[in-house]
Amino acid sequence: METPRKKGLAQWHRRLGTLALALLTALGAASCGAKREFDAEQNMTMTPSITYLHLLKNTPFFTALSTAQLQWVIDHSREWAADKGAVIAKCDSANRSDVDYWILLDGAWQLQHDDRTFASGHADSGKWFSAAESNGQQCVLMATEHSYVMRIRRAEMQAMLDDGFAFQPHMESGAQYYQSIFGRGTAVLAPSSQGGNHPRSLGR
Repeated sequence: METPRKKGLAQWHRRLGTLALALLTALGAASCGAKREFDAEQNMTMTPSITYLHLLKNTPFFTALSTAQLQWVIDHSREWAADKGAVIAKCDSANRSDVDYWILLDGAWQLQHDDRTFASGHADSGKWFSAAESNGQQCVLMATEHSYVMRIRRAEMQAMLDDGFAFQPHMESGAQYYQSIFGRGTAVLAPSSQGGNHPRSLGR
């Protein structure tokens, strides 16, 4: 015969199981229901994603930054999960020199230009891209597998370089890579004459 104590414990376990199931269902709905956004081709292939500091510090473009600098990057950028085939960026003669920077955090993408493709991973010279590097020529930057990408506004990238964020080796390597594709013409973004005296003292 079931005692009142055993009956109470059974009811408590059932309630706990119901609450756990409800929590799992809510979490699943939240993860599956993240609102997709348009890519550069106006297809819904981009899903906003959270940037985690412990992952960012192991991403090749950012390994030389301090914890404070990494947090500043997180606070002044946006990350997306990009589906395979997502068009991250497009470039043509209408693009201006103040276009944003895209960083490949994980996965792979390829640059399509002049009937050729140039593939890159997150540790290659082509791990960042700005349409300003195309010198007005047509190109498409497309994810070739499920990837994570970050967009940094050009003004924010300039501010970080001015304040001594250690991006310069990556910027120079990438600039040489894109010059081999598009030819010379666009100077690589570099610290301005202010150098580390930027008034915001970023990531200090």
